[in-house]
Amino acid sequence: MQRKAMAERPNWRALADDYGFAYAMPDGQQYWDESAAYLFTLREIEDDLERATEEIVALCGELVGRAVRDETYLKRLNIPSTFWDWIAASWQRPDPSLYGRFDFIYGGNGPAKLLEFNADTPTALYEAAVFQWLWLEDRVAAGALPRGADQFSSLHDKLIARFRAIPTNRPLHLTAYSSEVEDRKTVEYLSECAMEAGHTVVLIDIADIGLDGQGRFVDEQSRTIETLFKLYPWEWLIHEPFGASIPSSPTVWIEPAWKMLLSTKAILPELWRLAPGHPNLLEAYFEDDPAASALGRSYVAKPIVSREGANIEIRRDGATLVAAEGPYQNLPRVLQGLAPDVVFDGMRPVIGAWIVDDAAAGIGIREDKGLVTGNMSRFVPHAIVG
Repeated sequence: MQRKAMAERPNWRALADDYGFAYAMPDGQQYWDESAAYLFTLREIEDDLERATEEIVALCGELVGRAVRDETYLKRLNIPSTFWDWIAASWQRPDPSLYGRFDFIYGGNGPAKLLEFNADTPTALYEAAVFQWLWLEDRVAAGALPRGADQFSSLHDKLIARFRAIPTNRPLHLTAYSSEVEDRKTVEYLSECAMEAGHTVVLIDIADIGLDGQGRFVDEQSRTIETLFKLYPWEWLIHEPFGASIPSSPTVWIEPAWKMLLSTKAILPELWRLAPGHPNLLEAYFEDDPAASALGRSYVAKPIVSREGANIEIRRDGATLVAAEGPYQNLPRVLQGLAPDVVFDGMRPVIGAWIVDDAAAGIGIREDKGLVTGNMSRFVPHAIVG
């Protein structure tokens, strides 16, 4: 693995506009960055990243199978008891899952280490699935990358195939906050994949979803929402005023209810308890667990729910290196051992390893000079060259 300086395509901004990549330069700040690329060998991709992804997927499945009946865990996640049987039934059917993203630290000289899992509302999808592939084709055609260069990117095809596995005999609604550009564009991209798979799709702002007198969720035209993909976190949704009506509604939810049990940093100590010493895990405990003393004075403290690095605290040898602000300061925390400090040219990459259903489907890389990957950390493309 190496980070290589690359010449930018002179027209990439125009291409981003043409392809609808509206958040490549949010508020004039650069998010997409092709002035460098990460280069991998096929062995690194297959043996280290793809295999790590498959290992963690298997562990997550085992964890959910246990957690659906673990009252202690369900209470820790602040899930009301009225939802417990519904979540368990969602797992036992099982209700269809679409996608997710594991975030790994990896530098090519040791096993990939899991930082966290965005199981419910992952973004950075379009750039990983489409725009970096277009970059690869252009760079190979221009001779900037060798002929035969490849990319770990089967996301687009796997998403279409996954949508084909979901019944197409009824409209598929997709929702997000339309005012959030990245969320809206992510849902628009997923709707294109769904249409290619044969679905009739309806895009709707989440604020326009209603509940009729029979307890059915409906859109702004009073059409019953039979299947709904929501780019909106479960931990928010179940606590909305209409949340109590969700288990009794006939709506099929994507992501499914059982994803609530994985879309939290609380899985980190649970996975460690399930597979202590696993090469792709970092030692982790709940903060109130006496066993957390094993981490000593060096660890990362994370609220069980947080986004874009908010409220992350990093301590090394008792000294605070990072204490990020945010709205999650009152939530329970997990403590996780420090990951290896992977640095290339002063930049710290985090590898987002994508799954579609339960299959590894590609990677996207975001990098930052700082220790925490935040909302404006840049997305850098990758290629397989050896």
